[in-house]
Parts: sequence; structure tokens; C-alpha cells
Amino acid sequence: MKRTVLLVVAAVLAVALAGWAWASWRGPALPGYEVQQRPLVQTVVATGRVVASSRAQVGSAITAVVAERRVQEGDRVQPGDVLAVLRADDLEAALREAEASLARLQQSTRPQAQASLREAEARLAQARRETTRRRELADRQLVARETLEQAVQAETAARAAAEQARLAARALGAGNPEEAAARARVASARAQLDKTLVRAEVAGTVLVRNVEPGDLVQPGRVLFEIARTGATEVLVPVDEKNLGVLRVGQPAQCVADAYPAQPFPARIAFIAPGVDPQRGSVDIRLAVDPVPEFVRQDMTVSVNVETGRRDAALVVPNDALGAVAGDRAEVWRVKDGRAGRTPVRLGLRGLTLTEVVDGLAPGDRVLADAGAGLQDGDRVRVDLDPLPAATAAASRNELPVSLD
Repeated sequence: MKRTVLLVVAAVLAVALAGWAWASWRGPALPGYEVQQRPLVQTVVATGRVVASSRAQVGSAITAVVAERRVQEGDRVQPGDVLAVLRADDLEAALREAEASLARLQQSTRPQAQASLREAEARLAQARRETTRRRELADRQLVARETLEQAVQAETAARAAAEQARLAARALGAGNPEEAAARARVASARAQLDKTLVRAEVAGTVLVRNVEPGDLVQPGRVLFEIARTGATEVLVPVDEKNLGVLRVGQPAQCVADAYPAQPFPARIAFIAPGVDPQRGSVDIRLAVDPVPEFVRQDMTVSVNVETGRRDAALVVPNDALGAVAGDRAEVWRVKDGRAGRTPVRLGLRGLTLTEVVDGLAPGDRVLADAGAGLQDGDRVRVDLDPLPAATAAASRNELPVSLD
């Protein structure tokens, strides 16, 4: 009986040893994937902010105290709408003075000049008649020659006075330079006074107000900031490594952080010509049309820009790729139970899957984590994992890189 037990134990140990030897010969079981054909979308992921196509900054052209503020953030305005009223008593006084000067010219100085002209012309006519009478009397030798000469001299003086009065009246006539100058002074004073009304120059929405009644404002200070009515855009800084796959017109999907269940479409409308050397990024602008009602200025938005699409691509998960350099990479392919490095050429790169255009065939098996710690020829077994969905969260070697 004891011998039988020993034989059973020995048999069990022999089987266990044989199993261990067989497992050791086959190699460890490592996670991996089977290469398959799948639809693939290449996207660039980034975060941006909603911006207006342009913003107008409104300030004061004069130094004055704010008497009244008529708008606040969120108000819609049209060109010419009054945003604030300034108090400037000196400008009002200057306008009244200019208007009084013009009125004095039109109602007093000009009528006086015209009356003086009529009086001078009447004296000239009287002097001419007197000269004619004395010449007739002198011809009949009824008066002395000296009397005629005095009459001629008086007529000459009256003629000079009439000419002077005529010139003065003409200088003060309607449309004369003095009146034009007086009108210009009135217009200038009125224009200066009109600057006490701070108006909107564009149609849009008030985003910022930096003024309250009682504040002293000066030229150069921004009182209001207005987002112009028009196209709404999403400004997105993208890592420069993605610049090669971006094109104007590419579609994008935007999701506002505040409304994650309401994505909205957009498209690339502009790619900046330069790269920010501090951040290593390039700004792109996405045009949004139509604009959802919940969208607000400066709202944070997550963006997926579609840069390429394949209906059927031979794909491997990104975490199976190693030594990635441009469109070249390596994978650990398992064939006949042995692992080996295999160079591959890449095509489209998605968030979780990447297209392989050369180096693999459908049905090939590759290891995850790019075969970390293996040597060429090592025996391994592949513990197959399903391929991740093309729209799933990014895998460990996400391509392109998701930007913050």
C-alpha cells in the first residue's frame, strides 16, 4: 500500500514536471493582438476656446468724468448706440461761445455793415448832386472856383467812404470767409462735445465694461470690449508635430466642457503661418456654423479634427508600436511561437489604432507594449486581446499626441 502511494506521488510529480517543461519550452503568455482590417479615422485632439471673429475696443477721445453708463456685459449694441455719457462743462461752454460768435456775426455785425453801406451810398449821391450844382454855378461865375473844388473834394471822399463800406459789407456777406471760420468753430466745438457720448462703432455683444459713473477716463483707456456680430470661431493651439496633417477645410467635432452631451460641428478656416516658439504650437481657427445657442465667448472646447479616413485599413493598436520615427516603426511579431522584431511602414494614425501599409499581413500576431524585455527568437505565447475601438480612449502610445 505504501509503495502504491509513492508511485502515485511520483506520477503526479512527473506530470507536473513535464507540464512545467512544456510550458517553459513554449514560453510565457504575453498580451497581444491579431492584425485585422478595420475602418480608421485619423484625428488631432486639442483644447481651445470660443472666440469672436474680431473684437472692438472702445475708449474715450477726451479726458472727462463719467456721468452715466448705459450698457453692461451681455447687452447687444448697434453702431451709434450710446455706451456711456461723459461730463465736460468746458466743452459745452466752448460750443455756446462759438454759437454766440456766429449769431453776433449774422444778426448784428452784418446788418450794421449793410446799414453803413446804405448810408455811405446816400452821402455819395448827395455829394455828386452838390458837385453838379456848384459846377453849373461856377460856369455862370456865380460862385468862386474854390467852392467847386471843395465840392469835388467832398464827392471824392464820399466815394472812398462808400467803396470802403461796400468792401466791409461784402466781407460780411453770406458765405464769406469770416462766417465760414465762425461756422467751422461751431462745428469743431460741437464735435468735441459729441465726444462726451461714447458710442459703439460696430454691431455686437458687450463682453467687458471697465467703467462706472464717477470714474475719470482718459484717451487710451479701454472702457468697453465688444465682440463683433458675425462668424464665431474656436481658437485652438495645436502641437506643431501635427502641422503636416492639418489642412484648411478639414471637418472637426467640438464638445464644450460645460455641455458635454451636445457636440457641434466645425471646420478648419485658418492655420497660422508661424509657430509659437515658446509653446511649440501653431494656432488654428475653426469656423462654427450654425452656432449653438449655448455657446459663449471664451468657453473651453475639446476638439477632434478629422485629418484622414480609410474605409478598410490594416491596423495595429498604438501600444504595439515601438521605435516610431516618422512613418517607420517596429512591432514584435510572433510566428511559429517565436517573437521577432519586424519593421513596418505606417499610414494614417488614429487615437488608438494606426494603419500599417507595409510589413504585416492580415492574421499576423503582434505583442502589446512593443515586446518589452524580449530578445529576437524568444519563445512566447500570445494571449489575444480584442482590438480597441477606433473611437475609444487613447492607448498607451497615442498618435497623434492629445494636447492640453
